Amino acid sequence: MAERSWSLSGALRGMFARRTIDEQTWDDLETALITADFGPAVTDEIVEELHQKVDRYRTTDPADLQRMLRETIEERLARFDPTLHLTERPAVVLVVGVNGVGKTTTIGKFARFLRNFDRSVVVGAADTFRAAAVEQLATWAQRAGAQIVRPQQERQDPASVAFQTVEHARNTGTEIVIIDTAGRLHTKGGLMDELSKIRRVVEKQVPIAEVLLVLDATTGQNGLAQAQAFIEHAGVTGLVLTKLDGSAKGGFVLSVQERTGLPIKLVGQGEGIGDLTGFTPHVFAQQLVG
Repeated sequence: MAERSWSLSGALRGMFARRTIDEQTWDDLETALITADFGPAVTDEIVEELHQKVDRYRTTDPADLQRMLRETIEERLARFDPTLHLTERPAVVLVVGVNGVGKTTTIGKFARFLRNFDRSVVVGAADTFRAAAVEQLATWAQRAGAQIVRPQQERQDPASVAFQTVEHARNTGTEIVIIDTAGRLHTKGGLMDELSKIRRVVEKQVPIAEVLLVLDATTGQNGLAQAQAFIEHAGVTGLVLTKLDGSAKGGFVLSVQERTGLPIKLVGQGEGIGDLTGFTPHVFAQQLVG
């Protein structure tokens, strides 16, 4: 619980309130960035860049260092385009990720996010491997004001559920399709084969607009390691970070983009159905650094 009460912005606030930039400032900054899960490589790069800027502008004012840190993080975050590409009709989004990251609830929140922009949405319950997933998804779809296509029989082939969902959208003129997928099967290979089959079946009808990988921000680098198979084999186009309720793991936001080469497109910062938003580098850097 101690980690959750710690925040990068809180740690930096005390540091930048000092009178001057000295060696202790640099040591404390490096420690703060590592603790916030930026990772050693990104931390070293940021500290080196800030050293150069401080020398170039010949400043000893910690307020200048704070501004430079905020700008550096924002610039690095902004190298990746967070835009959701949903112009196809219907626009089909596959949502992937390991079990336990909040994938099903994220789909419900994403459906509400889209409904707030007056888009019609249908969700497909293609995680037929986990019995509770269909009912859980149905509850979230109802709360979001979205339609749902359920399996017609127990343990139905996930690809056929995906096919029926897209077919439903085409027949009803529904604008956006969100397809839930399994986070675990008996083997990783089987899971990736299943996702490939879903892709093939969907793409016989329409192109896939986005493949979004859901990651739990509180698990940081460990969660990324667990999800590596999805990144390598599932054709992921963007990331969704859940449970980003504080900035204790805020550095993970930057390091995950740089390690995967994938943009963060959505962030969840609470438990409510309205707590999923688009990702804005400027706003996030401001929240992170203060």
